[in-house]
Amino acid sequence: MASYSFSAERIHVKRTFDPILLGTIVLLTGTGLTVLFSSSFFRAGHLFGDPYRFFRTQGLFTLVGALCAIVPATVSLDRIRRFLPLMLLASLVLMVLTFVPGVGASLQGARRWIFVFGRSFQPSELVKLVMVIYLAHLLSNKQDVMDDAVNTLLPPFLVLSLFSFLIYAQNDFSTSVYLFLVGAAMFFVAGAPIRYFFGLAVVSTPLAVILLLSREHRVRRLLAFLEPGLDPSGSGFQILAAERALVNGGTWGVGMGLGTQKMGSLPEVHSDFVFAVVAEELGLVGVIAIIALFALFAWRGYMVAVRAPDVFRSFLAFGITTMIVLQALLNIAVVVGAVPATGIPLPFFSSGGSSMFVTLLACGLLLNVSRSMSDPEELHG
Repeated sequence: MASYSFSAERIHVKRTFDPILLGTIVLLTGTGLTVLFSSSFFRAGHLFGDPYRFFRTQGLFTLVGALCAIVPATVSLDRIRRFLPLMLLASLVLMVLTFVPGVGASLQGARRWIFVFGRSFQPSELVKLVMVIYLAHLLSNKQDVMDDAVNTLLPPFLVLSLFSFLIYAQNDFSTSVYLFLVGAAMFFVAGAPIRYFFGLAVVSTPLAVILLLSREHRVRRLLAFLEPGLDPSGSGFQILAAERALVNGGTWGVGMGLGTQKMGSLPEVHSDFVFAVVAEELGLVGVIAIIALFALFAWRGYMVAVRAPDVFRSFLAFGITTMIVLQALLNIAVVVGAVPATGIPLPFFSSGGSSMFVTLLACGLLLNVSRSMSDPEELHG
């Protein structure tokens, strides 16, 4: 009887989410909503006469995303894998719909959105997660033949390239490159031979440079990154405003809600440059705290990947963690002036219902992997 109780206890523990990972996700979500309200109320009031507009929309998508995340967090991952062909097809159809007049919406020269039930949705956000699931599934099934470039590596590479091209065709160069980097990281951990990465770099680097320089607005972003003072009222405006926000914040910040750069000085402050609000209002202390939360998320996520009970779950946890952490690093790097402006949002923080919704779905899957650990007590070791 004692043995049976012990076994029952082990089974119960095995089904428990990693509490630190879950707590980190909750903290990131709550902090992100708070910062979003502070960064958006002035712009929302100016544009719509409603200072709660962006916050309310984000809160709605957060609530829906959290409720929907219960499904990927609790159902069998093997059952989710069976729906992978349908998910790929749906992602492809949604991406194509962005180019259909009357369905897809063009904003600021980019066709990234479709309208669903009166609200906009960005299919490329869903593509990020579906590609991670797809690559985790396919690469985990091909572990014994990773040297076979034609039959093992080429098919997923072509699928990844197709979706990256469709995102690029939407005039979203940064997300296209980002998706390719996430995919390359998954190929690397799956054991793809290093020589293929060198060959890919030789081919893709010149192509990326050509694509980067093929549009005027990308060239202007690059020049603004190299010397923002050359066009302080144009292409360098956002970068200079972000720098002022970083300087104004100092060590302790000016106080939550008291920042001034969001008062029209910093365009897209509630989306691409929301981290500048953190820097100004919460100072260096706040910046370190937010980065520490993402670092904690990365630590727990990669630990789940390392200790997952099978290869598919390991690759899935690695892909999801990389997807979120790399996106955060790129956004923060833009705000501090380390890389040119990309338009990639900060997970949990930037205004954007599609990004928040998909991020929470991804976290649900990651939590699912954490509850399927072969020895969950080791997770806290």
